[in-house]
Amino acid sequence: MAYDLEKLVDSRSTRLRRIVDIGLSSGALGALAPVMLLVALAIKLDSPGPVFYSQDRIGINRRRGERRQGSRAAAGRRKIVNAGRPFRIHKFRTMRIDAEAAGPQWARDGDPRVTRIGAILRKTRLDEVPQFINVLRGDMTLVGPRPERPFFVDILQAEIPNYSKRLLVKPGITGLAQVNNGYDDSIESVRHKVMWDLRYIRAQNARAHLAIFLKTVRTVLTGEGAC
Repeated sequence: MAYDLEKLVDSRSTRLRRIVDIGLSSGALGALAPVMLLVALAIKLDSPGPVFYSQDRIGINRRRGERRQGSRAAAGRRKIVNAGRPFRIHKFRTMRIDAEAAGPQWARDGDPRVTRIGAILRKTRLDEVPQFINVLRGDMTLVGPRPERPFFVDILQAEIPNYSKRLLVKPGITGLAQVNNGYDDSIESVRHKVMWDLRYIRAQNARAHLAIFLKTVRTVLTGEGAC
């Protein structure tokens, strides 16, 4: 069955979701404040460097591709979806401060750049808690495709069909791809992630969001499903 993802996304963009984002993010930051203090202390005791880690990511694309009416130079070219709006994401630091001295790279199983505390934070997803601040700022939502770095977005748009369609919705702290696919470690893993993300965009509703939330909570509490 064919879907017009842009119309589907627009029809489901409501103020109610923003209200829910603000309410739940505010509540989560308040409830998790003691945990965040303990995590911050553990990071400082475990390895040298800052508690938090900030990084540029690509958010929602509010430009729906090239105009159909344009110059002759644009005629006949393949329609593209431009990269979305960049923003600064916040996380608890899980790697050594020199982790990307050689340039951007994906994490991998047994990655020696990950600190001892960082391995626990990544397994339970607690490193993502500061992103509730991004949700309050409107850069992100609670559930949606994970935002990627500009460096990788440029590569993945060229390598993976429909990758850019992930940018039709706000990125999320958790999502269908995250609870089923885990962290990215190769282009092939991203192909699977795109499949899950597009399935989410087509089927996003209250029931789907609840299922993702419950699976995320299970991952945080048990580490099950994380990688």
